[in-house]
Amino acid sequence: EVQLVESGGGLAQAGGSLRLSCAASGFIWDDYAIGWFRQAPGKEREGVACINNRDGSTYYRGLMKGRLTISSDNAEKTVHLQMNNLNPEDTAVYYCAAALLDTGWDLVPYEYNYWGQGTQVTVSS
Repeated sequence: EVQLVESGGGLAQAGGSLRLSCAASGFIWDDYAIGWFRQAPGKEREGVACINNRDGSTYYRGLMKGRLTISSDNAEKTVHLQMNNLNPEDTAVYYCAAALLDTGWDLVPYEYNYWGQGTQVTVSS
């Protein structure tokens, strides 16, 4: 059974940082990329960062670009997302997801096969 479990969300002040983690199990690690998405109330889900588990390459997009660092611990099958200089507009539910590398891993939701349950990030001003 595939499982993706996010952790590390919570409350942060504007200008602060949070580190999210995504623990994965149940699939062949090197065949997948792990992406992070966020969804604010009333808005579409948007991709913010992803990492190729096979070669470690990374990709960022959107308004958070430049404030994020995605990394992976292959031994633990865990991906981390370091988020810095947070602002209230970053308030959202953050999801990690897994995409099969051979079928594409752009930061669009439809390319991701498996999803975690999400973790809430709330940034106060």
